[in-house]
Amino acid sequence: MSARRMIRMDDGQGRVFQMRVAGLAFRDGHLLVHRATHETFWTLPGGRAELGETSEATLVREMQEELGVAATIGRLLWSVENFFHYDGADCHEYGLYYLMELPESFPFHACDIVHRVQDGSSALEFKWVPATREAVAALDMPPYFLAREIETLPESPRHIVWHDGDLD
Repeated sequence: MSARRMIRMDDGQGRVFQMRVAGLAFRDGHLLVHRATHETFWTLPGGRAELGETSEATLVREMQEELGVAATIGRLLWSVENFFHYDGADCHEYGLYYLMELPESFPFHACDIVHRVQDGSSALEFKWVPATREAVAALDMPPYFLAREIETLPESPRHIVWHDGDLD
């Protein structure tokens, strides 16, 4: 197996740039989210792209690795230039956010953690949350524009430049 070639740059003090691809999966009015158990915030499932890999292939690979299922990738919703502070460093992330469908065999429960997996050094947990502005905003889920947009997904891709601290 060849070494992974993730699209990211480090400056010696921490990661300062990365390309991330994430998916929005919905079921029964709920959105699938996940977090590393050592973090307080939640994110959409996905991960870093690899050199030579399309963004759709990244998302398919990440869902297979993290959820053990074959996701069907839908339309691109947002391309996002995301600027934030994390782990002592100012970071710049280029993110692509797609609709995706998961097989019905993937578990659903409106209240509980539905899946756990070890991803490198991080333990990840997944849960479904109501796909409402209020519920997503209550999660602490960056980038924070997602709460504002979750009830009215764009019909065609939108480009967003987001800085932590931007207001709704």
